Amino acid sequence: MNIDVAPPSEFSAHLRLWQLVSPALPVGAFAYSQGLESAVHQGWVTNREQTLDWISGIMVHSHCATDIPALLRLYQAWQAHDIAQVEYWNSWLLACRGTGELRAEDGNMGKALARLLTSLEIASAADWQTRQDTSYACMFALATCHWRISVIDAAHGLLWSWCENQVSAAVKLVPLGQTDGQKMLCALSDQIPQHVVRGLAVTDDAMGYGVPGHCLASMQHETQYSRLFRS
Repeated sequence: MNIDVAPPSEFSAHLRLWQLVSPALPVGAFAYSQGLESAVHQGWVTNREQTLDWISGIMVHSHCATDIPALLRLYQAWQAHDIAQVEYWNSWLLACRGTGELRAEDGNMGKALARLLTSLEIASAADWQTRQDTSYACMFALATCHWRISVIDAAHGLLWSWCENQVSAAVKLVPLGQTDGQKMLCALSDQIPQHVVRGLAVTDDAMGYGVPGHCLASMQHETQYSRLFRS
């Protein structure tokens, strides 16, 4: 049997991407629900169908117009060693975080990834370890660029990782069974390719965050009396 085998470098890039999107990546993503805990508490999300609608809606109206196009621009800036553009899009992305909770999550995860990348001998991450304005997508773009992961694959990985974290939170919060969680992941993964195409095609003047319900849930979570997830 003849089997077409990809070049070793391509396999290495895929494996590095899997490493970046693994739940074992020590960046603390598991500690955040991004407002989902509040949405469940308020009774907005009570079953699998509503959970899927909630996650899909944020992916379409936030990530497709904000994180994915910003990831592309950050990736290109790192590739060109254009630090001014890296700084610009990193700051722009953090400015799109509609609540203190969402901004703190992005900054904490960004710094954690910067520390990890520095320990993995990616020197460009060193200066971002202690900054208060390090976005996660900025460091994710640096890692994928350094490891020669294509920006298309990087965008798929970033969306998948976010969806997996949201589903994991939903299984605990709604609550849902593990099978329900896997059904949602299948449904979300079917959507991801079209959202990546859409997000990478967004022009500068069409970029922006537009999910007021997400912001409201996050703001309410900041002062929620009893919380399982970090605020």
